[in-house]
Amino acid sequence: MLWLLILRGIAIELRNHVGNPVWMSFWDGTFFVGSSLLAFFYGVAAANVIRGVALDTHGTFFAPLWTDFDPRSATPGILDWYTVLIGLLSLAALTAHGSLYIAFKTEGEIAGNARRVGLWAWLATIVLTIVGTLATFAVQPAMAAGFAARPWGVVFSLIALAGLAGMGYFSRLQRDLPAFIGSAAFLFGMLASAAVGLYPKMLPAVNPANSLTIYNAAASTYAQTVGLIWWTIGMILAVGYFVFMYRHFGGKVRVEQGDAGY
Repeated sequence: MLWLLILRGIAIELRNHVGNPVWMSFWDGTFFVGSSLLAFFYGVAAANVIRGVALDTHGTFFAPLWTDFDPRSATPGILDWYTVLIGLLSLAALTAHGSLYIAFKTEGEIAGNARRVGLWAWLATIVLTIVGTLATFAVQPAMAAGFAARPWGVVFSLIALAGLAGMGYFSRLQRDLPAFIGSAAFLFGMLASAAVGLYPKMLPAVNPANSLTIYNAAASTYAQTVGLIWWTIGMILAVGYFVFMYRHFGGKVRVEQGDAGY
């Protein structure tokens, strides 16, 4: 996924270096493709963690891009029908999320177009969430066992459902901020539900005995203490940065006539 991030950065940097419509359209398309593939592969990566990988007894593995496209294979690849399915779910959900944010930050025709894209992405997210959830419990039986052991985890699933419903409901009312918050709640609820189902595993293995868990992959107490301290400091700085950025760039983005570029 690193090369996709690099491609996005290159597209942003080079897009306005030449004031030619063909040049600008090319880099617009490059940015679109890079962003779409990045959203897709975020889901593929999450699906690999949920499905499990071919870890050996030493905790190492090599995953080819694909093998027989069967998630139950003894040597599954990065891509199979399940990881592609969750990749499409990720693409749809993040498209809806981004569209709702654009609708919230803009006005007029741009906001209207963003709402329409967000609506179609929301409908796709509903379908893919249903299919993806059923596939997840079929591919990774530990998910059902995890929820049976921790029934309180259903709260996160309810948050995801409420967020999914709120996305469509508030978007139709053109209440863009609540719709965006609903989208954020959906993403949080889905990720938290996956964590609850897999716990205490951090990286399941095709052979369950080789899975990495919070116990056999834990660092020393000293390392965890130092990590917690620096994580806390880092999170405070990150939160402060985002508060500053969102306050500094608060309000609607208005495009003046003749403006071009991003």
